[in-house]
Amino acid sequence: QVQLVESGGGLVQAGGSLRLSCAASGVIFSGNIMGWYRQAPGKQREVVAHITSSGLTYYVDSVKGRFTISRDNAKNTVYLQMNSLKPEDTAVYYCNKLNWPSWDWGQGTQVTVSS
Repeated sequence: QVQLVESGGGLVQAGGSLRLSCAASGVIFSGNIMGWYRQAPGKQREVVAHITSSGLTYYVDSVKGRFTISRDNAKNTVYLQMNSLKPEDTAVYYCNKLNWPSWDWGQGTQVTVSS
């Protein structure tokens, strides 16, 4: 049974930092490209960063230089360090594997950035 559990979100002022974690269970984690996604109110879910099993990373332009994705294959966990947060980063953040089909989505973790 697949389970993705995201944590680490919260309310932070603009310029602040948060570190998100996503623990996966019931899946073969290490061989998959893992991504962090976010969905803001009224918008579609978008991928913001992903990381291969060997550590190669990708970031959407809007978060480059501010967010850092990492993973610990031994712990089946992927992380997202978010620095210099902006109000436009406000969203529910999810993790999942990048390739189709996705695993069942977790509940996500809310990130709210106040101006």
